[in-house]
Amino acid sequence: MDSTERHPFLRGLSKHRGAPPTVLVIFGASGDLTARKLLPALYNLAVDHLLPADFFFVGYGRREVDEEEFRRRAAGAVREYSRRSLQEEVWAPLRNRTFYQTGSYEDEADFRALAERLAAIEHEVGRELQYLFYISTPPGVFAPILDNLGRSGLASHHEGSREASKVVIEKPFGHDRASAEELNGVIARNFRESQVFRIDHYLGKETVQDLLVQRFANTIFEPLWNRQYVDSVQITVAEDIGVGARAGYYDQSGALRDMIQNHAMQLVSLTAMEPPVSLDPEAIRDEKVKVLQAIGMPVAEPEEGDVVRAQYEAGLIEGEKVPGYLEEYGVAADSPTETFAALRLWINNWRWKGVPFYVRSGKRMARRTSEIAVQFKRPPGILFSGDRQFDLAANTMVIQVQPDEGQTLLLNSKIPGLETRTQPVKMHFRYAATYGSNTPEAYERLVMDAMVGDSTLFIRGDETEASWRLITPVLEAWQAFGRAGLASYPAGSWGPLAADRLLWEHRHEWRRPGA
Repeated sequence: MDSTERHPFLRGLSKHRGAPPTVLVIFGASGDLTARKLLPALYNLAVDHLLPADFFFVGYGRREVDEEEFRRRAAGAVREYSRRSLQEEVWAPLRNRTFYQTGSYEDEADFRALAERLAAIEHEVGRELQYLFYISTPPGVFAPILDNLGRSGLASHHEGSREASKVVIEKPFGHDRASAEELNGVIARNFRESQVFRIDHYLGKETVQDLLVQRFANTIFEPLWNRQYVDSVQITVAEDIGVGARAGYYDQSGALRDMIQNHAMQLVSLTAMEPPVSLDPEAIRDEKVKVLQAIGMPVAEPEEGDVVRAQYEAGLIEGEKVPGYLEEYGVAADSPTETFAALRLWINNWRWKGVPFYVRSGKRMARRTSEIAVQFKRPPGILFSGDRQFDLAANTMVIQVQPDEGQTLLLNSKIPGLETRTQPVKMHFRYAATYGSNTPEAYERLVMDAMVGDSTLFIRGDETEASWRLITPVLEAWQAFGRAGLASYPAGSWGPLAADRLLWEHRHEWRRPGA
């Protein structure tokens, strides 16, 4: 009896999308990401019958952890963080195929020991297994892990076959253009690009994936999606939390590196890209790269230009007083690190010439939200203008990425009555209302896609470099300025007044997300 007959709930993906038998190795298995996201993702894939029949999980970390203890911790993580409750009949087979390997990230001998253990699993199964390596560690050890995967032969395991090794790399992918290029060089000497999956969990969110469907599967939108009809585009990625326990990392990073270079720029490229020639992953990624390459270099000056930065001060979040950034534990007293950044971008191509893209991201803002707002041009002021009875707003399509996933279309409508009076109205579509609230988490989709080798929702090497091309000069300018031009904003607000200048100069204003 084969494993699919023994455990029918493990059937699914291998029959529908061709995932080969797989052993997943997570480097940094004792970390927070594994507990909160990766283990629950694996469990929910099993619930949905979307794991290959022969699936094994090996956690790899520096800490000495007893294998049974690791399994108990894994079960605890699923109980605490999974969107579904733990079912013993689903968990038991996964538990029995969960292992732990202690080792360093710098010692090649430890990787050869890992190779022996994986070979033993493969021998016991009696068939070839795909090795899927997931690097969920601090970025300082990305390079030694990649090099040791190459030296140990793990990177070339079953090279050229359906079961060829793959590697998933978490962000941050470099801290500037030079380091991103260097890391791409390390990857290139150990893996082919087709084996590499640079992950950004935003691309796994349902509304981000649906953006391409909304644009290219609905003829009412695509003919209007250009400079003739679009007045401006706003992208907001806001958090209501502070730096918390991440102060040590964040004070060396900041909002521009932490959120805009990756998450926000991905939303820009998906919103602005040209129609791909097909749904082939490379066709989609080609168009994303073209958009990034067409963006003009933003001008960074202390009090003018296309970029604004700020730090949060003490304020109120949900009625509770919270400290300012410089008062957070682990933050330098004179730190110039920005907790808010806003950019005004211009895409120099036929479709978007002259249309500003405004991008902002910050911590300790009024609420947690991520959205894309496409504001269309106002109609000519001929029929409905010059009178207070005509309350007209610019038509706006808002794509809500999180937390309440969906779309809103702002239209102008006549108010019922004997006289002609107008007001803006909203048409809402919410994923939870239409499809139910138990939507798969982003990591479920991304882990599944990596297993089957679908790179559509992952970032290509030249894409990371194209994004860093825009961001690195701004970071270098800010480093030279020190704290000059660093604005402030109270916690619980929508950012500094200085950011309004980016829009006022073109007769725009920030929209209030959710309004």
